[in-house]
Amino acid sequence: MKTPATAPRLSMAQVLICGAMIVTLSMGIRHGFGLWLQPITMERGWTRETFAFAIAVQNLVWGLAGPFAGMLADRFGAFRVLLAGSLLYALGLVLMALSTSGLAFTGSAGVLLGMAQAGSTYAVVYGVIGRNVAPEKRSWAMGVAAAAGSFGQFLMVPVENWLIGGLGWQNALFVLGCLALAIMPLAFGLKEPKAAGTSASSQSIGQAVREAFSYPSFRLLMAGYFVCGFQVVFIGVHMPSYLRDHGLPPQVATYALALIGLFNVFGTYAAGSLGQRLPKRYILSAIYLLRSVAIVTFLALPLTPMSVYVFSAVMGVLWLSTVPPTNAVVAQIFGVQYLSMLGGFVFLSHQVGSFLGVWLGGKLYDTTGSYDVVWWIAVALGVAAALVNLPVREGAIARPAPAAA
Repeated sequence: MKTPATAPRLSMAQVLICGAMIVTLSMGIRHGFGLWLQPITMERGWTRETFAFAIAVQNLVWGLAGPFAGMLADRFGAFRVLLAGSLLYALGLVLMALSTSGLAFTGSAGVLLGMAQAGSTYAVVYGVIGRNVAPEKRSWAMGVAAAAGSFGQFLMVPVENWLIGGLGWQNALFVLGCLALAIMPLAFGLKEPKAAGTSASSQSIGQAVREAFSYPSFRLLMAGYFVCGFQVVFIGVHMPSYLRDHGLPPQVATYALALIGLFNVFGTYAAGSLGQRLPKRYILSAIYLLRSVAIVTFLALPLTPMSVYVFSAVMGVLWLSTVPPTNAVVAQIFGVQYLSMLGGFVFLSHQVGSFLGVWLGGKLYDTTGSYDVVWWIAVALGVAAALVNLPVREGAIARPAPAAA
């Protein structure tokens, strides 16, 4: 019989359905931001670097706020954090539409939306999954939630493109702001009883942080996740403009982003399922190496709609498939008491990479008139990430036994 300290407090079906729908909305909305680059910069008279810097700040703030959002979720429950995240999301989207200066745009699209995403995406949802799903199903369950985020991209990118075309880019953001408020009722499905967040462990937050950062495998996971952020956010934000610069019709970019989302449904689910049977460090190394191979092949072949679609499908399989094994390893090593917080720290590294990927994309394009340098940086980083994940130790960390009473 399971002890009350380890027994799930919410049903697995409830956690997965509500968590998956929240991630679908939160990740689905943000995946289409690249579609706004050209209409906003053209109407406001801004450079691409202005737009890219705001999205870069968004990713950085998301990462910086992630550990604190996770800490609050571990301490007070994910429900309250999700409510705040939903409100910030709606406010940020509305102000993003109304911003008329680069500074205001950075404050809304950057700071507010970054904070909103920290409180409404993987770290917070995965903490609930970790506490309420049995360890033997945890990696699979995280794969389901990540697949939901991918389905959100597949679903929302065409919807956002349709909204921009039919309503204009400003009204499209107002509609998305209303949609972000749907996270609030879904958060009730992740409202845990107070006992669910407690643990028999006497470890404090400070002790948990020091333990994690002193453990080499945790630092290696952070290094790999940095590369993940650099690659996916650079591609997600800049590929639509890259394709238009090479004379391809705008709908090619829309289909490409949608294909990434569609195929990542399968990729993240497969990564979560394989994580139950194979060493997760090998899964992560393979993902990063295959990304580099895919990018090199894409750059070497003639650029056509078909080559874009094939590249998008391949990258889609590899897109967020790093998320379930990375978070499952963190839970496996350190347990679930502070999973949201520790997952937030790992994700901070991801978002530092995201900041550099999206900002360098805009900066080097404005400097050189090309994205080529950033593509090759992404290739080199992928090889490096494949190597640093190999030494990761996945076993539970050894802690001294508590003194007997």
